[in-house]
Amino acid sequence: MLSKKFRRFMLFGCIAAIFAAVGYWNISPERFLDKPVVAVDESAIDYYALNAHSVQYLPDGGLQYDLTSDKVEHLKATDVSLLTNPDLNMYRGTEFPWHVTSLRGEVNADGTQVELIDSVRIARTDEHNRELIVTSTRMTVFPQQQYAQTDQPVRIDGAGGVSTGNGMKAYLKESRIHLLSNVRGQYEAR
Repeated sequence: MLSKKFRRFMLFGCIAAIFAAVGYWNISPERFLDKPVVAVDESAIDYYALNAHSVQYLPDGGLQYDLTSDKVEHLKATDVSLLTNPDLNMYRGTEFPWHVTSLRGEVNADGTQVELIDSVRIARTDEHNRELIVTSTRMTVFPQQQYAQTDQPVRIDGAGGVSTGNGMKAYLKESRIHLLSNVRGQYEAR
């Protein structure tokens, strides 16, 4: 028979081997390695649409706005939609819409704010066939509030003259435009 000392040694040896095996499987060396941080691509597009067209109606059934764009791309990370050549008609429930265009645009996640970028143009012809054209390089439009604003230089052609200034607040529903600073005007004498 085996001696008592040898049996104890074998028993403790088996227990130690079991602990070592369990420890090896539960505490693998890979756990202690630094895991690389996954980079999020801010420009990753999760879907897009070509020749997109969107129409929004007022609660009373009147047309609020009509938006078309050559291309719409949705950014997954920021939930922003990028527009190429957006063309927006804001009707305000009337038959004389504000016609808003630009080369590019960005729409926030809930669609309440549209940032127009490059060659921004807002035009309107009223019931007396008078045309008003507002141009700038960048402008933010809030379609539900029918409001537009910018801090960039603005040019307004209409009413027999030209006005320029830096910055603008336009209340499109009331057809009121406020130039904020460095306002200059040229008007035709009648």
